[in-house]
Amino acid sequence: MPALSPSMAFFTTSDGVRLCYRIDDFTDPWRTCATPVLMLHAAMGCYRRWYAWIPAIARAFPTISLELRGHGGSEIPGPEKPFSLERLVDDVRELLDHLGVASVHAIGLSAGGYVAQHLAMQSPGRVASLCLFASTPGLLGTQAAGWPARIAKVGIEAFVRATASDRFGADADPAMVDWFCRQVGANDPAWIGKFVTHMASRDWTAELARIACPTLIVAPGHEPIGSNRLYDTMKAAIANAELVVFDGMPHNIGDAAPERCAAEALRFIRGLG
Repeated sequence: MPALSPSMAFFTTSDGVRLCYRIDDFTDPWRTCATPVLMLHAAMGCYRRWYAWIPAIARAFPTISLELRGHGGSEIPGPEKPFSLERLVDDVRELLDHLGVASVHAIGLSAGGYVAQHLAMQSPGRVASLCLFASTPGLLGTQAAGWPARIAKVGIEAFVRATASDRFGADADPAMVDWFCRQVGANDPAWIGKFVTHMASRDWTAELARIACPTLIVAPGHEPIGSNRLYDTMKAAIANAELVVFDGMPHNIGDAAPERCAAEALRFIRGLG
């Protein structure tokens, strides 16, 4: 039989972009609904990349997964629409308003964590806790600034295959890495170029103290894309933060160790009482 895809829902943002999201809830139906978890994927990602996270997390909490604009089933905005991190945060707020959700436990993976950080800073009442995986305060001054030119030259899939060692260790399952590269390669190169170029221009280290909610920072121990020192900076700047390091692992901990990441997030959220 053909592969079956998850059934997604859609809403339209205030600037007229159709975005895709999904709700998964496998909690005990006779219990009072807990504060939901909002999951925000990495750049070049999509809902499907949460395949090993959601079975664990949605058993404990209702789970909302948004496909960021230009990713997955969400519309790629036209060139006339300006792009910014702030617009991505507006998309999240508007989704929560659309669903009637007052606050969430936000889980952000890499660039998805950039959105989650800014949501926590701009709308603190809407973020009960923050779990950040391989997510620094921006990409300014990193190798990411050169990605759009390389993508334009060889294409997304060839680019990620050539840089797989920045994302996965030598012990990663080759079949998983191949699937990852094919999934990432399905993205629109022009949109990803715009997305990465913007993120590579941003650094909000000086604003981190505005994050007031309990925050889990999970860092890859061998971070070739961002900067390892920034995870220590985040721990020091955020008043109520815990830092966990996955020793020896490159950037894509969410793909290489999804069950371990989900377990860390559940441990942290459940520990809040």
